[in-house]
Amino acid sequence: MYSFATKAIHIGQEPDQISGAVIPPISLSTTFQQNSPGVHKGWDYSRSGNPTRDSLEKTISSLEQGKYGLAFASGLAATTSILHLFSSNDEVIVADDVYGGTNRLFSRIIKPHANIKFNFVDLNNINSLLTQINSNTKLIWLESPTNPLLKIFNIREICEIAKRNNIIVAVDNTFMTPFFQQPLLLGADLVVHSATKYLNGHSDVVMGLVVLNNDDLFQKLKFLQNGLGGVPSPFDCYLVSRSLKTLHVRMERHQENAIKIASFLQNSEKVEKVFYPGLPSHPQYELAKIQMRGFGGMITFTLKSDLNGAKKFLENLKIFMLAESLGGVESLAEHPAIMTHASVPIEQRNTLGISDTLIRISVGIEDCEDLIHDIEKALKLL
Repeated sequence: MYSFATKAIHIGQEPDQISGAVIPPISLSTTFQQNSPGVHKGWDYSRSGNPTRDSLEKTISSLEQGKYGLAFASGLAATTSILHLFSSNDEVIVADDVYGGTNRLFSRIIKPHANIKFNFVDLNNINSLLTQINSNTKLIWLESPTNPLLKIFNIREICEIAKRNNIIVAVDNTFMTPFFQQPLLLGADLVVHSATKYLNGHSDVVMGLVVLNNDDLFQKLKFLQNGLGGVPSPFDCYLVSRSLKTLHVRMERHQENAIKIASFLQNSEKVEKVFYPGLPSHPQYELAKIQMRGFGGMITFTLKSDLNGAKKFLENLKIFMLAESLGGVESLAEHPAIMTHASVPIEQRNTLGISDTLIRISVGIEDCEDLIHDIEKALKLL
């Protein structure tokens, strides 16, 4: 079995059989010649399947230690397709801290239109999880680490509970990537990625990916991928395939910088609290060391200030760009309550601790001393 780095570069990226091109050509065709009606070489129409998309799906399934990969037009397109596995009156248990777009999709779109019930639960409280499970529960959806508070959940324990109750578990692995965490090996049924983030890593593609092992689930999701039509372009698939070849190098540097910056923030008199799973002060630090092979490049922290202070800090960063999204080679900073999680009801934000002084940063791969100096100068203005 090849190592992660070797698989990232070679699996799904075999040389072209006709020309011998080391880099497989992009297949832009929307349709494919058939030898006889219904007899083709594996592809008939690019929404249903495409050689370039197939290559990417093969690569990501290998990296996640899965059997099947499916590519979608965005992370939310992938999530929407998964939710179409379920019917009216079904119930879904959701980790209480999730991406704002996921919360909006579940609470304001799927729930009223499909009559599926979503129960938001702190999955670190196993008794709360057990209390919510009933005969209608069909799915447990979680992120670990969570967005934006970087909570870590015991994926193996949650999956064992789910298996005993015939419940599917989907883990959003966007923050960790398969380089640092492989949820299928911990018992998850579905691994979901916003490939827009670290997998692509260059802030120029919007895409979602799903990896799984179960044959029946794959056939259902493959049907939904085609039937709903939320698929990415061949060119975007090519870009993500290219980016995956450097994922291991980038993730190591993201983490290297993040550990240094988290330590700096923890020692700053202008910072109230730092959320980073690689710090011993993190509540689930010991679990993180067991469950993950690294701690990633995302840091969240609260300032000893107010909303105006948080805005002033963000407005005065020079290298960190004030922008949504994450996982690119460039460092980004944002205000979750106003930006990525604005769609989360204020009562829920307050309960979770998504306050006016909460800052989320995606640590890039620039020179770390420059990044620390950038943060230090902005903090001095508070």
